[in-house]
Formats: sequence, C-alpha cells, structure tokens
Amino acid sequence: MLTCACTLLLSSSLVAAAEQRSEENASNPLSKGRYTDLRWQYLDKEAGHVNDFSVEGAFMAYDKLKLKYELHYWETNVTGRSQNIWESALVKGIYFPAEGLQGNMSYRLAVGADWIVDLGEQDKGIGSGADQFAPFFGVAFGLQGGTQLIPLVQQFLSYSGEDVNTTAFRLIALQTLPEKAWLKLDAKVSVDWEHDNAVPVNAELQLGKHFNRTLALYADGLVGIGSDRPYNWGVGIGLRFKY
Repeated sequence: MLTCACTLLLSSSLVAAAEQRSEENASNPLSKGRYTDLRWQYLDKEAGHVNDFSVEGAFMAYDKLKLKYELHYWETNVTGRSQNIWESALVKGIYFPAEGLQGNMSYRLAVGADWIVDLGEQDKGIGSGADQFAPFFGVAFGLQGGTQLIPLVQQFLSYSGEDVNTTAFRLIALQTLPEKAWLKLDAKVSVDWEHDNAVPVNAELQLGKHFNRTLALYADGLVGIGSDRPYNWGVGIGLRFKY
C-alpha cells in the first residue's frame, strides 16, 4: 500500500512538472519547455539580402539540463549573385543551478555554452568562417503582470578558422497578452574585440499567439542600430510545435 501511494505521488509530481514546463513560453531562452520551430527571416544588409531558413528546438534532458539545437540554411546575394548553402549548426547546453521565489518575483539561474559549427563558404557570403565555443550566463526574472526579464552575457571564441572574440550583452523582455498572445523585445549589444572593438547593435520585436497547447505562430521585426550594425532591417515568421 505504501509503495503504491509513493508511486502515485511520484507520478503525479512528474505529470505536474511536465504540465508546468508545457505552459512556459519557448520564446524565453531559459524556459523548460519542449518544442520545435520552423523559421524564416529576411535580412536587408548593405551589400544585399539574406534569407535565413532554420529549424530549432529544445528539450529537457532532465530537470536541470536543457539541450537546444539549430540548423540554418541561407540564400543570399551579398557577393553580387544569388548563392545558397547550409550556413551553420548549433548545439546548446543549459544548466539550471537554482530557481525559486524572492518575494513576489520568481527567478531561474542558468549557465551553459553553445557549440557552433560553420557550414558555409565565405566566398559565397555565407558563414562566419569559424567554428566557435560560446559560454554564457543568464537569469530569468518573473514579475507580476506576466512580465519576464532575461539578461544574458555570452562570450564567443573561435577554435578553428577565422579569429572570433566577441562579448555579447543581451536583454529580453517578454510580456503575456490577452488571447494567449505574447510580445517579446530582444536587444543585443556586442563588442567585437578582433575588429577594432566594433559595437554591433540589433533588436528584435516578436508578436506571437498560442492557438492551443501544441501550436503557436509568431512574426518578427528586426532592426540594426549604429554604424557597426549587422544588418539594416529584417522581418520573419515562425511556426512552433510544442509537445
């Protein structure tokens, strides 16, 4: 009897934890949900345009470890003629050492790293020319009114190919809206130590809607800021499958 009760309690706890994860918005990079996104983004650059087609997703290996993957395919004319090829593959590991409540505010700490493999060809204007390792630290704050703030700091370093040494500071604000919608602002300021301490700045505004527990759709608007901006402007759309 005791064994059955313990098993039932454990099963109920696991179901409750899974339901809580499924309610988290995957547009928060420190969420614990499981999803797959199909995305397209168009970027207007000084030398031409980029069409970035990607698949990305994530799942929890266990309660404190999240694994994410991305695969990007580019079409671009920045060399003066249309080129298309796979651009990059990424695997991200995120460890959550602590989370809890501080008064009316929730928090979740995260540390992790990206492994980025360059698949492009620079003579086609595709890819960075470097394979990279990028450790990061971040924290997600849950505030009253359905607002989340997520500051992140990440260091990109190359281990093969072109020299890369870039520090990125990122702030994400995520707001729940009526009718199962959301709004996200994602601002990023980087310092490129390899190129005269250039400071590329860009921001993304995302508006999305959950249609049910397994399907969501979102649209992106992007803008580059300053003389070192990585692009002028961009738009995008994404289809999200949650499971």
